[in-house]
Amino acid sequence: MRARARLIGAGCEYLGLPVRRILEAGCGTGLLRAQLRRLLPRAQYLGLEASEYLCRRYGWQHGRIEDYRAAAPFDLVVCYDVLQYLDSAAATRALANFSRLCRGALYFSALTRHDFRHNCDLRRTDPHVHLRSAHWYRAQLTPRFREAGLGLWLRRGAPLTLWELESD
Repeated sequence: MRARARLIGAGCEYLGLPVRRILEAGCGTGLLRAQLRRLLPRAQYLGLEASEYLCRRYGWQHGRIEDYRAAAPFDLVVCYDVLQYLDSAAATRALANFSRLCRGALYFSALTRHDFRHNCDLRRTDPHVHLRSAHWYRAQLTPRFREAGLGLWLRRGAPLTLWELESD
């Protein structure tokens, strides 16, 4: 998780994105929290989690990403390997909700059908998920975000420069 947090932090720094508010959707036990707070020390971190047990244990905000509302948008939204646990209708709502919650950068990843078949260690990967194509996720995100690569997406309309060769 340290390397993933460094990637996210470096991406925000490279883009010149001042990160004051971070939302991690489906934060689980919060493995990214300490690293993100170290790399982005001026940012407030909010962990959103559907598990009431994890919310009680770690102090997260209880909620589901597909219907969560915030008083103000976040500079950085992180959703790491969560949406494969949602059915297509809920995942579609969650992806649309990212545009309401994010005013800057989104770090997003989800287990795809291809990765499950070709890249995963099946002994360590939960098979009880909704597998979709990368194309399906991109089709949902592209109207609202620009893909920067390596899981980073920029909110369309955000005053961030992404050079042509830096994006897909």
